[in-house]
Amino acid sequence: MYVLQRLLYGFPEPAPRKRTKPIEVLCLGLPRTGTESLSVALRNLGLQTYHGWDLLFEPDGSKLQLCAELVRRKYNGARDGDVHITSAEFDILVGDSQAVVDLCILFALELLAAYLDAKVVLNVRPDADAWYRSISKTIVEEIDQSWVIWGMQCLYLRDGYPGIFHSSTTTEGIQRNAKWVYRDHCKMVRGMVPRDNLLEWSVEDGWEPLCKFLDKPVPNEPFPQTNNPSDYAEHANKLLKKRSFQCLRSLTLTVVTLGGITTAAVIWWQGRIPKVMRLSDLLRQFFRMT
Repeated sequence: MYVLQRLLYGFPEPAPRKRTKPIEVLCLGLPRTGTESLSVALRNLGLQTYHGWDLLFEPDGSKLQLCAELVRRKYNGARDGDVHITSAEFDILVGDSQAVVDLCILFALELLAAYLDAKVVLNVRPDADAWYRSISKTIVEEIDQSWVIWGMQCLYLRDGYPGIFHSSTTTEGIQRNAKWVYRDHCKMVRGMVPRDNLLEWSVEDGWEPLCKFLDKPVPNEPFPQTNNPSDYAEHANKLLKKRSFQCLRSLTLTVVTLGGITTAAVIWWQGRIPKVMRLSDLLRQFFRMT
């Protein structure tokens, strides 16, 4: 399936990048822990910030394809039983960003290994039950029901959310496993990062602890409050419309191609086409018949 995906609607490989600015901060909280508000706040502090959602809306799709390859590499495993993702590969995704938010849902450990000098913010929700209600309301009830999201998961990120939440589907994984995954993720970050290099923070904490941790002056404005559950789906769907035509085209092409190969194989097996015929000739014969 992966080979067919790359053959039918693969994008050109993204060009390597040479970083000109260091990564200063990794924000390693899971989705629905104020990631959008935090990304806005970091930009207001003068940090070029990459938000994980940005991957879905890259103009040519090549970075999304690279991310899908890294996710596949992580969750499908390697022959030596390890995961190998380099900082150079992450640099292609995030460019010259000085802060990374919401990419940890896929690569928390790998980001920590790639950017050893970065400060780490563990953005959390003080009430785990409130976080669970929020992610269920947004990701499960609204976003995961979108045919565009479903199509993009089938085509690109099949191993993403299901891998994180230890299930075959995003919805089932969140409904059954979200709370313990959330707790284990927070414990992992706390255990991996030295205490003096870690800030555990929530949106309710506002500017003061964040600016002190990052050695930035406190802005003379309220802390941003964005992306609440009531407008999350509307905001996401508006952005996803940019991908809807491409997604529909890719799904249609996949279905038609798989159907063509299956039908041609049946015809060949029934003896209506000589079995010595090459595959290319077989497919040409099928499309002439249809």
